[in-house]
Amino acid sequence: MEPNNHENDGGECDWKPRIRMTFDTEQEVYDFYNSYGGRLGFSIRRGYVNKSKEGQITSRQFVCNKEGFRVVDKRDSLTKNPRQEVRTGCQARLVIKWDRNIQKFFVSDFVEQHNHIFVPTECTHMLPSQRKISASQATEIDLAEKSGIRLNAAFELMGNEVGGRESLGFTKLDQKNYLRTKRQNSLAYGKVGSILQYFRDKSLENPSFFYSVQLDNKEQITNIFWADAQMIMDYGQFGDVVTFDTTYKLNSAHRPFTSFVGFNHHRETVIFGAALMYDETADSFVWLFRRFLEAMSSKAPKTIFTDQDAAMAFLFLSDLAH
Repeated sequence: MEPNNHENDGGECDWKPRIRMTFDTEQEVYDFYNSYGGRLGFSIRRGYVNKSKEGQITSRQFVCNKEGFRVVDKRDSLTKNPRQEVRTGCQARLVIKWDRNIQKFFVSDFVEQHNHIFVPTECTHMLPSQRKISASQATEIDLAEKSGIRLNAAFELMGNEVGGRESLGFTKLDQKNYLRTKRQNSLAYGKVGSILQYFRDKSLENPSFFYSVQLDNKEQITNIFWADAQMIMDYGQFGDVVTFDTTYKLNSAHRPFTSFVGFNHHRETVIFGAALMYDETADSFVWLFRRFLEAMSSKAPKTIFTDQDAAMAFLFLSDLAH
């Protein structure tokens, strides 16, 4: 099957890479090559990069997303539905170098030929490098979320506004990831930043103050747990029976505020610890209960009242504690 390449008409196209073309920044080159790929129907990604001692990029390669081959995973042979091989060893690429004399990047190598069929125009928005949420679309997604419009309904509405989902330029997964990233970023700054600073100050005042923060793979804050010295002492005396409550949602992002609660000898409510969580998944519960047991010197309560998902996670960790 012959690759679906567009032949050069002999003239110079403003949208087509050429040797010695110059750019001010590496990002400009990426955007230009990505726009070129969008016109033809292929996705791109960054390849190797060389930098000077000062951190200046001296050369960079951009490649077709189908460059190379996937490393064989031994687990694929044990999987009923192994991942499909999508790379074809395509050699198409664009290489740039930094010219110190003119303080610009220039195209030093351009391989136009691909060894695979291009994606049809109506499907290019599904390619990884072509999917992008514009500023206006991000604003519309934010407004839909604040108005309580469900993700699926908001996606369909935006698609209808532009004549079809294929004209949006992003997928439903991109929309979901955008909202998730925004929520995670909201935890890294503002009020939560003040909370973390407060925790640091409290731990300096009293080393018994315990707090822990969970980060995701992008180093964004997800879950926070804390317990002061009084909470820890109260748990030591009255922690046989604990109620773990996840019903509070006190912020606009509907982030669960959870607490470990019990009763003292006067039947007064005492708090053993609290947390601000990103979600109510099993992974978050496991992390939280690990931190709770760590704060309480691995002493698990004899009885805990909570919902089923949280209880399963806590029973698992209680077994480990013993």
